[in-house]
Amino acid sequence: MAEVPRETDCRVCGARARRSVTAPHLSRSGTSAFQLMERSAKSASEPEIVSGVPPSASRRAQSTTRHPLHAKLPRP
Repeated sequence: MAEVPRETDCRVCGARARRSVTAPHLSRSGTSAFQLMERSAKSASEPEIVSGVPPSASRRAQSTTRHPLHAKLPRP
């Protein structure tokens, strides 16, 4: 670590960047917030491959509202 320079070029933009030492993976991996962030990051870089519409979506009954004020809304 003593031989590592204090600044280096950024791999993304090429600008000079100062190095910082951080602890790896010390977050709370068991929390739901961390799991949500991890799933979001994974779906951005490794999205699931979908070959078709899920079967439950096509068979799902269309939801209708039963609120009386919704009956007064204009119809298309």
